[in-house]
Amino acid sequence: MASSPNEDAEGSRVRNNHSLTITYVKGDLFACPKTDSLAHCISEDCRMGAGIAVLFKKKFGGVQELLNQQKKSGEVAVLKRDGRYIYYLITKKRASHKPTYENLQKSLEAMKSHCLKNGVTDLSMPRIGCGLDRLQWENVSTIIEEVFEATDIRITVYTL
Repeated sequence: MASSPNEDAEGSRVRNNHSLTITYVKGDLFACPKTDSLAHCISEDCRMGAGIAVLFKKKFGGVQELLNQQKKSGEVAVLKRDGRYIYYLITKKRASHKPTYENLQKSLEAMKSHCLKNGVTDLSMPRIGCGLDRLQWENVSTIIEEVFEATDIRITVYTL
């Protein structure tokens, strides 16, 4: 059985705020259920030359499709692949820049709107903004909780 009220059988941390559930899983993000939409952060130039973005570019392509959406920092670009959405949170102008928490929050709000309009119930993501972008997960997770707390969207955060 679960070892504490905050852990499920796999030992993932689970946090409930209203109907929001954020589950933490150790493992490969791309091994998430094929029905989950995915999210990660990129720059306006859609370079995706480092970090997990490289894997998104390889796996889902569509760089020109993303560029054609002409999204700016604080917005979200979206690809539809195999019946699910792939969200590209635009958190900075250029690949060499660092994002702000404000731009991340605006991008998350834009993604939430798209999720709610399109019936997305399950979202998987890495610790967005916390790898090469160097944001602090404590702050990022609080922003995610605040943005999604009034929704029924289930969020799974993957760490390797």
